[in-house]
Amino acid sequence: MNAELSEQTVTRPRTPLWLAVVIAVLFGLFFAYDVWEALGNLLGMLSFADNLGVTLTALGWVVLIGALLLPILLFGLAFWLGMKRGPVQQIALYLAALAVSAVLYLDIYTVFGPASLLGT
Repeated sequence: MNAELSEQTVTRPRTPLWLAVVIAVLFGLFFAYDVWEALGNLLGMLSFADNLGVTLTALGWVVLIGALLLPILLFGLAFWLGMKRGPVQQIALYLAALAVSAVLYLDIYTVFGPASLLGT
């Protein structure tokens, strides 16, 4: 029995290129929305700080730029991990990356809040 298993090659289901591109583009739109939202938050906080006559703190810059870069990094990681996997695994990786992006963004927003991002 072991000889039979060793002679057989174990192949993983690989996603056809066209399907991998379609999956990446569809999920890329969700990640692009996260980036767009983070850019809107950055510009909104800059405008809000300007209206109050204050500036963003160093922590504010780190949090807002981190929120901008996080979805890009998570999309890249999910894409890289899913390159040689089947379509179901790719979709699961993209969904997990979206969930991590949402949870980290909400956690950062809850812990720090808008007031701690503004200087006096």
